[in-house]
Amino acid sequence: MTQERKGAKGILLLMTSVALLGYALGVGIASLGTVALMARLGALLILLAATSLRNTLTAWTFFAIVVGAELGADAPGVAVHLHVLAEIFLRLVRVIVAPLILGTLTTGIAAHGQVKSLGRVALKTLIYFEVVTTLALLLGVVAIDLSRAGEGVVVPAAVLAQGNTAAAAHPDSAHTGFEASLLNVFPENLVTAIGENQILQVAVFSILFGVALGLLSEEKRQPLVTVLESLTAAMFQFTKIIMYMAPVAAGAALSYTVGSMGISTLLPLAKLVLTFYGAALALVLLVFFPVLLLMRIPVRGFLQAVSEPAAIGFATSASQSALPLAMKRMEEFGVPRWVVSFVIPSGYSFNMDGASLYLSIASIFAAQVAGIHLTIGQQAVMVLTLMLTSKGIAGVPRATLMILLATAASFHLPSAPILMILGVDALIDMGRTALNVTGNCLAAAVVGRWEAGVSLGRD
Repeated sequence: MTQERKGAKGILLLMTSVALLGYALGVGIASLGTVALMARLGALLILLAATSLRNTLTAWTFFAIVVGAELGADAPGVAVHLHVLAEIFLRLVRVIVAPLILGTLTTGIAAHGQVKSLGRVALKTLIYFEVVTTLALLLGVVAIDLSRAGEGVVVPAAVLAQGNTAAAAHPDSAHTGFEASLLNVFPENLVTAIGENQILQVAVFSILFGVALGLLSEEKRQPLVTVLESLTAAMFQFTKIIMYMAPVAAGAALSYTVGSMGISTLLPLAKLVLTFYGAALALVLLVFFPVLLLMRIPVRGFLQAVSEPAAIGFATSASQSALPLAMKRMEEFGVPRWVVSFVIPSGYSFNMDGASLYLSIASIFAAQVAGIHLTIGQQAVMVLTLMLTSKGIAGVPRATLMILLATAASFHLPSAPILMILGVDALIDMGRTALNVTGNCLAAAVVGRWEAGVSLGRD
C-alpha cells in the first residue's frame, strides 16, 4: 500500500510539473496568439485532472489561483467584476473571527486553569515576536541594498505631484503616538470592537474575561464556560463550511488583481517585486527553517498544516481571511487551543513578518529613487523606527502606507516613490500576507513547544 501511495504521489507530481511547465511555455510564447492560448488551456486541463485526483483545499486553491490569473489576463472586463466573490468570502470570515477568539481564548484560560501560565506565555510570545520581526526588517534592508531596485527608476510627473500633495496634507500621517497606540489595545465597548473587527481588542477582553471566570467557583463558572465551548465548536464548524468557498474567492481575487492592473504597468517596478520575493525566500530559509529545527518542530508536518491558510492569505491578500483556518490547523497540529487563541490573534498586531520585510525594503527603495545615500547608521535608526511604529497596526486601513509616509518624513525622503510603489503593492501584498500567516502559525507552534513541551505533528 505504501508503494502504491508513493506511485500515486509521483504521478500527481509529474502531472502538476508538466502542467506548470506547459503553462509557463504558453506565457512565454504569448505573442503567438491562439497557439499560446491553446497551450495554456491544455496545461490548465492537465492541472485540473491532477487537482481532482489530489482533491484537497490547498490543491483547489492553487488551481483557482492559476485560473484566476489566466482569466484576468485574457478577459479583464469580466475579471474586474468577480471581486465581489472574494468580498463575500472575506465578509463571512470576518463574521467568524471575533466569536472564535472570544470562545477559544476565554474557555482556554477559564476551563483549563491557565491563569497562572498566561503572564509567562505572554512574555515569551512578545520576546519571540520582537526577535523575528527585527530579523525580517534587517533582511529587507540587506535585500534592497544588494538589488538597488530603486536606482534608475524615474518617478512620473503625475505621481510626483501627487506625492507633494500627500506630503503636505499628511506631514505626520503615520505617527499617532505611543499613547494612542497603547490606548487602542484596550476595548471601550465590546460590541464596537467586534463590529470594527479589532482583533487585539477582542483578544484583550477575552483574556480578562477568561481570568475573571477562572477566579469564580466551579458552580458559577461552568454554565457560561459550557455556552462558550458550544460557541467555539459552532464557529469551527462554520469555518469548515465557509472554507469550501475559499478556492473560488482566491481565484476571483487574483483575477481582479491581474485584470485591473495589467502586466505592462508592472514592468518598471519588476525589480522591486523580485527583491521582495527574494527577501521573503531568504526569511523562510534563514529564519523560519532554523527556528523549526531549533525547536524540534516537524518541518513536513508544519508545512502541511500551514499550506492551506498561507495559500488563502496569498490569494486574498487579507490575513484575516486565513485566521480561522490557521487556528484550526495549528490546533490539529498539536498546539494547545488556549496557546493558539492567544498567540495567533496577538501576532496580527505584533508579529507582521511580511509587513516588516516590506517596510524596510520600501523605505530604502524611496531613498534610492531620490538618489539619497543612507549610511549604515541611518539604516539602523530606520529599522528601529519601523520596529516601533509597525506595532499595533492591525485593523488600521492603509496602515502600511501611513507608516511608510511617516518614516519618509522622519528621514527627509520624498513621498512620491512610495506612492509609485502602490502600482505593484497588490502583487507584493500577496506574498506579504502569506508570510504574515506563516509567521503567526510558526509563533504558535514555537510557544506551544516552548511553554508546554507539547508533541507536535508526528514527533
